[in-house]
Amino acid sequence: MHCEPPDMVCETKIVAAEDHEALPGAKKDALLAAAGAMWPPLPAAPPPEPQPLGGAEDAGPPEGRGVYIREFRAAEQEVARRIFYDGIMERIPNTAFRGLRQHPRTQLLYALLAALCFALSRSLLLTALVTLALLGLRYYYSRKVVLAYLDCALHTDMADIEQYYMKPPGSCFWVAVLDGNVVGIVAARAHEADNTVELLRMSVDSRFRGKGIAKALGRKVLEFALVHDYSAVVLGTTAVKVAAHKLYESLGFRHMGSSDHYVLPGMTLSLAERLFFQVRYHRYRLQLREE
Repeated sequence: MHCEPPDMVCETKIVAAEDHEALPGAKKDALLAAAGAMWPPLPAAPPPEPQPLGGAEDAGPPEGRGVYIREFRAAEQEVARRIFYDGIMERIPNTAFRGLRQHPRTQLLYALLAALCFALSRSLLLTALVTLALLGLRYYYSRKVVLAYLDCALHTDMADIEQYYMKPPGSCFWVAVLDGNVVGIVAARAHEADNTVELLRMSVDSRFRGKGIAKALGRKVLEFALVHDYSAVVLGTTAVKVAAHKLYESLGFRHMGSSDHYVLPGMTLSLAERLFFQVRYHRYRLQLREE
């Protein structure tokens, strides 16, 4: 098993939405016009809170005023890792059972094995037990691969978010704050070779879903890409839930294709793993401007 850390990327200054006033007039107007054309306006931002003597970077989010997206702070390392971990763990049953519908060849193989069992044994009970065993093995290998993937992630970029996303120029990590609690995360990483930004590590605490938090996090990445003149935002996902794909489409992303041969970090590609674990990798792209 081999885990590659994220690449370090080129320098770029991170400009938050509240810093738009500092941009030159013509560039700011063009960016805001482009953003307004692409997405519906976000809810009005709360009035600014008085800043402590330490400066804006020491100020906390407004309390009790809805979702607030801001840059990650080092003290939030553990809560960010927990939200990421919980979100990935939810994919175990989804991949094992719901994801089976995406792989008709595997369904056919399991059906043939069950039919062969019945033909040899003439026992409905034994055939049912074989079917349950196949599903149990799917769950076992889904859990095995997902835990290996988590181990890779938690020992690379998610081991030190400050080091991997906040210090390298061209990357950033944001948190969603609701009533003073971190409830969501998202990261951005620039790829200078094709002048794109990759959206990754998006996850929302399951207790706070359905409040538009994921969409607000996604928009933050799009703002980042617009302000810094990247040509597109890209992402890849193995999510099975339809809701995840609808979210990307609602943000303006276009589905660019999928593959059943994606190797998830942590996979060993053993015969048993290939038989009982399959994942479909989807690619999305949002073109911001022509090259």
